[in-house]
Amino acid sequence: MFQINLPLFNPLIKKKMEKKIDINKPSALMDFITGFSYFFEEFFSEEEFREIIILCIGTDRSTGDSLGPIIGSKLNHLHIPGVHVLGNLDNPVHAVNLVENLNNIKDNYKSPFIIAIDASLGKLDHVGHICICEGPLKPGAGVKKDLPFVGNFNITGIVNVGGFMEYLVLQNTRLGLVMKMADIISKGIYCSFNKIFPAEMTKRRF
Repeated sequence: MFQINLPLFNPLIKKKMEKKIDINKPSALMDFITGFSYFFEEFFSEEEFREIIILCIGTDRSTGDSLGPIIGSKLNHLHIPGVHVLGNLDNPVHAVNLVENLNNIKDNYKSPFIIAIDASLGKLDHVGHICICEGPLKPGAGVKKDLPFVGNFNITGIVNVGGFMEYLVLQNTRLGLVMKMADIISKGIYCSFNKIFPAEMTKRRF
């Protein structure tokens, strides 16, 4: 689980690219596809990276933090060719085993391009938004855990308000909101890869 904080302005620091999607807008899925496709094409290079990994972080023991594993299970069901999905409801990637999973990626995947997905806490008016952001995320920051940064770019779903009693807040997050986010993100990723790699997607086996 990742927490979004607004940094102090520093004119010497380049602002990272970010795309926010309101899941309650009718255009949410198309907005996500547009944003995800742009970020992937901006940062992925076939000359630099050999494998694509979607790392879905979270645990099914907490409603708010289950966003990542639910997305992972949905993506596994969709079977996106050439994309490795790590983290799902049966085998979640969470605070306890994240480092182990990162070591597994290092040992078993050649030049991986990692898209990290996690739930997040934020301001009240940001709840229900999906954020696609440049660079890595730091899982566990919202609940004060020190875990390594991960991802070439990242996707976070703001599931509730942060700043106070984060564990309790995550436990009391609405499942309906989490499921709606998971549907948009999983369908959006599938449709984006269908757009970016149409030849590979037509070879999909049902």
